[in-house]
Amino acid sequence: MLIGSNGMTYEWIENWARIPDTASGRENGRTHGVVVTRSGNVMVFNQADPAVLTFDQTGELISSWGSRFAGAHGMTLVQEGNAEYLWLTDQSSREVVKTTLDGRTVQNIERPNLPVYDKANYSPTWAAVNEERNGGNGDIWVTDGYGSNYIHRYDKNGRYLNSINGEEGRTGAFSCPHGIWVDTRRSEPELYIADRSNHRIQVYSVEGEYRRSFGDAVLTSPDGFITHGEYLLIPELFARLTILDGNDKLVCHLGSNEDVVKVKGWPNLPADLIHAGKFNSPHGMAADIAGNLYVAEWIVGGRITKLVRQ
Repeated sequence: MLIGSNGMTYEWIENWARIPDTASGRENGRTHGVVVTRSGNVMVFNQADPAVLTFDQTGELISSWGSRFAGAHGMTLVQEGNAEYLWLTDQSSREVVKTTLDGRTVQNIERPNLPVYDKANYSPTWAAVNEERNGGNGDIWVTDGYGSNYIHRYDKNGRYLNSINGEEGRTGAFSCPHGIWVDTRRSEPELYIADRSNHRIQVYSVEGEYRRSFGDAVLTSPDGFITHGEYLLIPELFARLTILDGNDKLVCHLGSNEDVVKVKGWPNLPADLIHAGKFNSPHGMAADIAGNLYVAEWIVGGRITKLVRQ
């Protein structure tokens, strides 16, 4: 089955990989973060035990770990020298941790002591790093997307620096700043924020200065970001992927299925309402070196789809 248009065409591989058949996977198992390592392995963060799953390029599970991440959410891959690390966020335990690919924790990020938390909860959703390998300073940005709607900035050693909440710009406060990413496609890096409930992207400098907002005419529910070449690819919770060009203009949508959001019980629907070629609730996405896409969806039992670039 092929999907796509405007030169962005993919073969849909339904259930390319599956989470382990465990009690916690059947009860929850929602698939969230997903990354592709330099070796080509695909790592998925899911709300089950084990939480971190590694699949080879055939979709076979080759390793797993992470019994403590019941609220597994964001997963970001970074490179330092020849080593790769993960930044993981847990929406339930409120952990924000840096780990090796085999699960050894090497750094923790603590919630800042701010007045907003006198009333608001803290529930982190994603982390991004201004990587030194790209000329950055190593700053770490953490979105509190399910709690205060703030985003917190730390230096590479985890020392809290400052926060932003969207009121710095002309479009107003964040509402579920779900995902965050450092865009290095241009000469000057920028911070992209998936302001999900406001149906837009907000763009800041890597120093936290507001630059611009866009996307409210073409986006419904942006979760995060990946790139392949000049293209920006955005998983949208309301049942589709969106592809933008190097100028952040719409190229096409993939697997659009917006009407499913209106079905009672969504996103956890009976199997006969989950169809190949149509998304249900994309939550995270990654691309390999060939431009193939791996999509994780927010649905009990998980759903991992591969889209093969044609």
